[in-house]
Amino acid sequence: MKRNGVAIKGNIETKSEAAGVVSRNVALRNELDLFVNVLHCKSYPGIRSHHQDVDLYVIRQNTEGEYAMLEHESVNGVIESLKIMTDEGAERLSRFAFEFARSNGRKKLTTIHKANIMKLSDGLFLKVSQRVAKEYPDIIHENMIIDNTCMQLVSKPGQFDCLLTTNLYGSICSNVICGLIGGAGLYSGEL
Repeated sequence: MKRNGVAIKGNIETKSEAAGVVSRNVALRNELDLFVNVLHCKSYPGIRSHHQDVDLYVIRQNTEGEYAMLEHESVNGVIESLKIMTDEGAERLSRFAFEFARSNGRKKLTTIHKANIMKLSDGLFLKVSQRVAKEYPDIIHENMIIDNTCMQLVSKPGQFDCLLTTNLYGSICSNVICGLIGGAGLYSGEL
């Protein structure tokens, strides 16, 4: 992968004690610095689906957030899961998303978050995306809480152009969208 700069990867086991990693997927992402996943979700003629007007991108953080897989059992029966969010990682992803939107003729980017509850981690993600948005006055920047995003995707997906999300929220949004427009088997990550 490093030599060729490209790979086709199918589904692989998540946990591999033999390889000494919790997840081969996460190990690949970290080793190759695959910090972003871009998924183009669009309706295709001839494919039965709930909506025919979908054409949006999910730009998903790929190495931080809950998928950092930092969990431990603090005391017997109590599991703690850490959500990692850094200013540097959020800025890198936000800048990528705005540049992607601009270079692909997209007019609007919506940051997906849960900053009303996760005030520090998602609050940082939202704050950084708003800070970066000021450098891109040609792109409309909105933000939406993940709960409402899922409802809006199901009821009116055409309102979205590009979604900027953390890792877990990107996974959720992608699955909701794919369910609306024909199934996950039609789509793959582009980056």
